[in-house]
Amino acid sequence: MEEFRALFGHTILERYGMTETIMNISNPYVGERRPGSVGLPLPGVSVKLSDTGEIFLKGPNVFAGYWKRDDATRDAFIDGWFKTGDIATRSGDGYYTLSGRKSDLIISGGFNIYPREIEEFLMEQPEIVEAAVVGEPDRLRGEIPVAYIVVREAVDPDVLIERCKAKLASFKVPRRLLTVDLLPRNALGKVQKHLLCRAS
Repeated sequence: MEEFRALFGHTILERYGMTETIMNISNPYVGERRPGSVGLPLPGVSVKLSDTGEIFLKGPNVFAGYWKRDDATRDAFIDGWFKTGDIATRSGDGYYTLSGRKSDLIISGGFNIYPREIEEFLMEQPEIVEAAVVGEPDRLRGEIPVAYIVVREAVDPDVLIERCKAKLASFKVPRRLLTVDLLPRNALGKVQKHLLCRAS
């Protein structure tokens, strides 16, 4: 974020929205734009975190329901709050930081692993263009994290694993790194992790 500001003279404005809600949370136009955080709830939007850290929303921006999908609509709300499926933390002064999708959660040996942290670290490596981390079934741990990477130049997976060990908690270190040409994406550009699981 600082490099971008130095290069272009503009500070990135990070925000959080969804198809079902339009915009919910934003760093301020005037005030601190905190790197990595999506900011503070917008006026009229109520936000709370569930016991598991899932973002729940209320407000005039939230949709009424899914078209001709009553079951999906019922499942999406609890006591009038829309369950986003996104996991976040809230700082003491109210800034929200996304951790990942609830559906992406990997439970390995009793530890909760959100792939986003691992993916972001991998994409900081100069050899890696893209990364996606998924849970793979494991007899002893229940699941283990496995990383699929798109590289710009050849790299020894063992070298990447050692870098991960130096920066990540041991249970978050990918047990395998698989190089692929492309990550499968849907029409909105989101990585389809379930297709990676089937391909492994």
